[in-house]
Amino acid sequence: MEILTIVLQVIQGLSAVALIVMVMLHSPKGDGIGAIGGTAQLFSSQKGAEAALNKTTAYIAGTFYVVSFVLGYYLT
Repeated sequence: MEILTIVLQVIQGLSAVALIVMVMLHSPKGDGIGAIGGTAQLFSSQKGAEAALNKTTAYIAGTFYVVSFVLGYYLT
């Protein structure tokens, strides 16, 4: 049981770091002051990459959630 706990803690740590990295890779959604100067991102061709990034982030977040739940169950 101790080995399972260690493995789950390692997975949780790796998924936490991966989740932070994936969130930092997202492009900002707000226009901010950049909206004053023009429409630089009006015709963006990165919709496919953004969709893949969103899906990967969701999978990592789900992994983090499930592992956290399982660890909470086993450690109490």
